[in-house]
Amino acid sequence: MLMKADQSVLILIDLQEKLMPAISFGEEVADRCTTLATIAGLLGVPVLGTEQLPDKLGPNIESVRELCDSILDKTHFDACPDGLIDQLPEGRQHIVIGGCETHVCMMQTALSLLDAGYKVWVVADATGSRNDFDRDVALDRLNESGARIVTLEMVAFEWMRNCRHPRFRDIQALIK
Repeated sequence: MLMKADQSVLILIDLQEKLMPAISFGEEVADRCTTLATIAGLLGVPVLGTEQLPDKLGPNIESVRELCDSILDKTHFDACPDGLIDQLPEGRQHIVIGGCETHVCMMQTALSLLDAGYKVWVVADATGSRNDFDRDVALDRLNESGARIVTLEMVAFEWMRNCRHPRFRDIQALIK
């Protein structure tokens, strides 16, 4: 099954200022999420962010925060009980998700979205945890649970579909 831009929503989980320094390869994860959100914006894909206890962990990093259409403050690890599903645009069943921590908030949110009937793609190179083992086990569990594990480039090219897409050169420049 291919992701379709007109049916997709990008969700970026807890890319918070105080959390990112503790994330393995945190700078790369943040850069990938920023690039993903930029691509989503170019293609008309809504971008939703979440922040876990922002009064304690701070807001999302600015590069992500400015690209989100909305940001959900949450206390649950899984963003769904705090109202995420209510914020999803109607008619968009393809959820593309990245963020932190892969094995806690991102995974629990993705699993709940799968349970709610959404099709979920996890952008592996746009996810992070404090240690790589937790991240890798979470990606395996998500894959076994029905989420599709993809990369940023897979998302970009599936959303565009064609090298004649009017945003192809812009997006290609972001990826290179």
